[in-house]
Amino acid sequence: MKTLITGATGFLGTHLNKRLLKNGEEVVGIGSRDCDLTQQGALERKFGDDKFNQIFHLAAWTQAGDFCLHHPGEQWIINQQINTNVLNWWKNSQPKAKMISMGTSCSYDSTLELKEENYLKGKPIESLFTYAQTKRMLFTGLMAFQKQFDMDYLHFVPSTLYGPGYHTDGRQMHFIFDLMRKILSAKENGSQVTLWGDGNQKRELVHVEDFIDAMLDINKNHKNDILNIGAGEGHSIKDFAEMICEIVKYDSSKIKYDTSKYVGAKSKIVDVSKMRSMYQGNFRDIREGISETIDWMKDNKEKIYAKK
Repeated sequence: MKTLITGATGFLGTHLNKRLLKNGEEVVGIGSRDCDLTQQGALERKFGDDKFNQIFHLAAWTQAGDFCLHHPGEQWIINQQINTNVLNWWKNSQPKAKMISMGTSCSYDSTLELKEENYLKGKPIESLFTYAQTKRMLFTGLMAFQKQFDMDYLHFVPSTLYGPGYHTDGRQMHFIFDLMRKILSAKENGSQVTLWGDGNQKRELVHVEDFIDAMLDINKNHKNDILNIGAGEGHSIKDFAEMICEIVKYDSSKIKYDTSKYVGAKSKIVDVSKMRSMYQGNFRDIREGISETIDWMKDNKEKIYAKK
């Protein structure tokens, strides 16, 4: 099995690359420094006549937090360029390869059930609208290519991924890493923690290794579909913060909530009934996974949680 991974230097890409190599597969991973996917013909020039059995398309131009609020136009242009170029290369040069791509739970209309049949229905929340629409367009492209050219794909929609090995290059962090960073830093410095929102917004986590387990297992025998992968249950930001405080022994009463700040969707918990009909594996206990991630962050504190 020969596999290409776009976005291989990202959080999920790094873990997936290691897993596939461990499984004995031939893996080629590319990041933005290896191949600029916004440039038409970049993949053709890099790989020539090389053929792949499957392509994991993870590359996307985005960050967590309020990044999407400030870059909607750029996100549309850059992500549409990336996805169009990848799909065009797939059709012209890799028509026998299976395309496995990543969606986002942000694409769902928060007023509807977060079920796969609703992925293209309604309107994503305003603050994440552009990025969400580029992911909807990616899924639309996959379906169009399957319909006209009989090409195989899977489109996975993950919950927020967490675990050791998150990026340390200064980009904005997803909420769980930001919570850990702020609380760890406050404990070390004896300071107060300020969190955005009122703490009641709900989020769902899935450990990156559990996500890969489910994705690879489903990928063996399934194709031409969209699937959510998540724990199927969520917790409030306050619950996560108190759990972290308990683990690191920080007084949670020192946490201040700033309701004037950006909070994103009030709730993001995907329906996983479809996934559970295909995959019976267990996901690790949330406290165990958070403790493991905190230990990793402590070991990398100079790069991570000391930053403002």
